[in-house]
Amino acid sequence: MLYDEGLIEAEAYGQNEVFKAAHTFAHTEGFVPAPEAAHAVKSVIDKAVQYKKTKEEKVILFNLSGHGYFDLSAYDAFYSGQLLDYEYPETLIKESLKDLPVVA
Repeated sequence: MLYDEGLIEAEAYGQNEVFKAAHTFAHTEGFVPAPEAAHAVKSVIDKAVQYKKTKEEKVILFNLSGHGYFDLSAYDAFYSGQLLDYEYPETLIKESLKDLPVVA
């Protein structure tokens, strides 16, 4: 709803760049983020780099919603080069959504 009403923007990243950002965050902050939360970390890092280049002073607030200790096998896959970037086909997304009720 927030996206549809233009209140937020959506960003998409590949898994490997997200895990790279999570690695940076974990080494900097001492906390391993969940892969889902690591997407926000990736966005924050990108914004911070952008603002540093343009010398803009900004406050960046984000929600880190979980730790990654249940996801260590995914981190292992990343570190061993086994984590694949995969984009789910649009046709399968549409197929999976077709039977959901329309919410106004």
